[in-house]
Amino acid sequence: MLALGRRHPERIWAVEGCNGIGRHVAQRLVADGETVVDVLPKLSARARVFATGHGRETDPVDAHSVAVVALRAKGLRQVVADDATVVLRLLVDRRDELGQARTDLVNRIHKLLLELLPGGAKTFLSADQARALLATIRPHDLVGRTRRRLASELIGELIQIDKKIKTAKQELTDLVNDSGSSLLELNGIGPSGAARLLGDIGDIRRFTSRGHFASWNGTAPLDASSGDQQRHRLSRAGNRRINRVLHIMAIVQLRHDNQVAPTTAAALPRARPQWKPSGR
Repeated sequence: MLALGRRHPERIWAVEGCNGIGRHVAQRLVADGETVVDVLPKLSARARVFATGHGRETDPVDAHSVAVVALRAKGLRQVVADDATVVLRLLVDRRDELGQARTDLVNRIHKLLLELLPGGAKTFLSADQARALLATIRPHDLVGRTRRRLASELIGELIQIDKKIKTAKQELTDLVNDSGSSLLELNGIGPSGAARLLGDIGDIRRFTSRGHFASWNGTAPLDASSGDQQRHRLSRAGNRRINRVLHIMAIVQLRHDNQVAPTTAAALPRARPQWKPSGR
């Protein structure tokens, strides 16, 4: 493919879905020094609808649709090599997986303790509290001893998960600080939230305005007006992971009144442009 493409001195590669299924091809081309633009799947789908063939998807039709979009559309994003934002995204995904694994372990421990103790344990249970509670239980039957042994094994796994979460939190904190961002100074944003913002947003300059950014993360309301009735509804679209981080930050700031903090965009690295979307 490269040999065929290099027959043309002035060339630009158009790849569909460079953040998804086309990521590996795009990154390989960029690594080989090629210029690559990202064609959104919805743009190529629109081009395919207006082409002959009744919108059927075949490899030649898809390739032609992507090429048409690359030639005619403006503002297509040029793909760059993976940078530190990818590391942040990978690590924060791992941190989320550890959090889910911890929740699952605690739920399983609660289930066993409920069968060993009348009323079970309190809702928010740490590994040390669970171990101390388990030490007071001395069942004499086989079923009870088996439940106690399983609970002890799960508590040991919980201790290891807590250590991994602590390590991941410190690693994310160091990476966010090294990026030059001041997101951690915002009330309601922790290391995981800051890493999620930096990792998923990437280069803030790809958003032309605060409205574009709000639409991308799903915080911009959708117009649902009809006639003289003007109304808006909540958007369910956009990046839901970023939307969740912003929602948590807003809830924390509402619960804990504080002085006016810098906005989310202002907290991004200083190399970013100067527009300031809302920190909601």
